[in-house]
Amino acid sequence: MNNDTIKRRTIGWITAGVAASAVFAMAGTAATAVTVVDIASAFAKSAATQSGAERAGYSGNGWGGNGGGSQGDGGQSSGSGSSSSATNAQSKGVVVIDTTLSYEGSEAAGTGIVLTSSGEILTNNHVVDGSTSISVTVVSTGKTYTASVVGTDATDDVAVLQLSGASGLATATLDNGSVSVGDDVTAVGNAGGTGTLTAADGTVTGTDKSITTQAEGVVASESLTGLIETDAGIQAGDSGGPLLDAQGEVIGIDTAASASSSVSDGYAIPIGNALDIAKQIESGRASSTITIGLPAFLGVEVASDSSDYGYSGSQGDQGGQGYLGGQGYSGSQGSTTSQAGAAIGGVIDGGPAASAGIVAGDTITAVNGTAIGSSSDLTTTLAQFHPGDSVSVTWTDSAGMSHTASVKLASGPAA
Repeated sequence: MNNDTIKRRTIGWITAGVAASAVFAMAGTAATAVTVVDIASAFAKSAATQSGAERAGYSGNGWGGNGGGSQGDGGQSSGSGSSSSATNAQSKGVVVIDTTLSYEGSEAAGTGIVLTSSGEILTNNHVVDGSTSISVTVVSTGKTYTASVVGTDATDDVAVLQLSGASGLATATLDNGSVSVGDDVTAVGNAGGTGTLTAADGTVTGTDKSITTQAEGVVASESLTGLIETDAGIQAGDSGGPLLDAQGEVIGIDTAASASSSVSDGYAIPIGNALDIAKQIESGRASSTITIGLPAFLGVEVASDSSDYGYSGSQGDQGGQGYLGGQGYSGSQGSTTSQAGAAIGGVIDGGPAASAGIVAGDTITAVNGTAIGSSSDLTTTLAQFHPGDSVSVTWTDSAGMSHTASVKLASGPAA
């Protein structure tokens, strides 16, 4: 890691932009959503791309933007729960995940769960979102592998990775049974992004909870439902790690925790829900929420349809940064125009768009003959293609001249 790169310790903090209190219809019954005022998601991120209490749990001022513990020291639990080193039994089938985000000039760290002896890993999407390379260390053996993205679901915050050359790995024991308030649980993860697993004991304080996360860097704000709530001290870096029951079996994936509460308040995705998504990813079936492999990448930064300085769509949503190269991806800043199309705010050096001659200030008006009337149109259209596909792109430059070129789409960062 060079001097210009800051490692982000990931916990996956979630912060609601506004307090959320709503009723969700789930499986024919009404479930009241939890009111969330200040929660952060559980993965570790670079201070250079944070502000306030964010999902990573760290900012330039330490834990959750204002907590105890300086950046990089592993931080402190946001609540009253304490943690200790994970035992060998608690570490079985658990991995530490380190990612590089080249377009941001940063790195991240999180946790994962071993699903198969051949190296299939389950984790949160936000742990790998925006990554250009992924390294995974199996805690029980200390061996490190290169990982590829099998698929991601940004909407439900689930990702599946595959380790290269792995075999004979110990897998986690999963429990897809019912979870009740008062059940004893233990949250295990790479707290603080230190590479060492910790375990925090607690109880289940709620089920079927809904929260809204705060956007951070390339990771979008998201709404998650059906979650397990716990007072176990989930910390930055724990994202993707297992929430264990009293028998040491995985009942959930550590995903989020309160950034400012005086009492530990964490959230986990039920393991059954995560496995249903993982099975669809394994089958290779893409959908409106699931991306198989890496997304196609044009390499442009698009100006918002409603703002002079924003970016198209929800930050990091399908077809967002992973497809286009949005906020956090280098490129000279251009001005927006009132012309119909996707206004280009910046272009990734050496990317497909740059190679075609597209520059900041241009406006893309068509892709493969499909009219592009907005940045969201560009996102939706590019989402139909795959890395390696050649597409015809039409754009208008700042002088009003129209150009068309064939562009070969590259593999983007994880979506």
